[in-house]
Amino acid sequence: MHNGIERTIRDRRTIRSFSDKEVTEERLLRLLNAAVWAPFHSRVEPWRFIVFMKDGRKAFADAVLSTYTQEELERYGAGARYEYEQETPAHIVVVITEDKHPGKTEDALLAAASLIQNMQLLAWEWEMGFVWKTHEYNREETFKEKAGIMPNEKIVGTLHLGYFEADKIPKAKPRKPAEQLVTWHRG
Repeated sequence: MHNGIERTIRDRRTIRSFSDKEVTEERLLRLLNAAVWAPFHSRVEPWRFIVFMKDGRKAFADAVLSTYTQEELERYGAGARYEYEQETPAHIVVVITEDKHPGKTEDALLAAASLIQNMQLLAWEWEMGFVWKTHEYNREETFKEKAGIMPNEKIVGTLHLGYFEADKIPKAKPRKPAEQLVTWHRG
């Protein structure tokens, strides 16, 4: 079997069900402080984090539910509220500052994706998992306003984070081998 970072990359899964173990601010800060070592191309780190935990999860749930239609609220609202306020220990919204030059915004977006991957891999080593969502509510102005997103910011992802139970880890989905995906140019 593979060791070290390769094993972590291959073993990591998206986790949607969390244990009751508390996620502390100290643990989240350690995770974020490690993740910010992702590469970026500007002079300034392009990301910012908005964290909802403990009683702050209600504000997150309110922001998400503000994007629901009346029918969706009636059908899914109570379950969604319970999931966001009770079942998920922490929510992190990762945002970047949009630039008037599209290339700079794209660079920031890609750098933030690398940052999120750093978070996923380190969290996995700590027996924490998360789901990285780029859900429709991330594009809704009411969500952005209620979640504290500034007008010049773009959401890269909403992360739902917590510790996991080993017996609830999903099975790996097959991946194509690189040999099927590579186009070689060999002079």
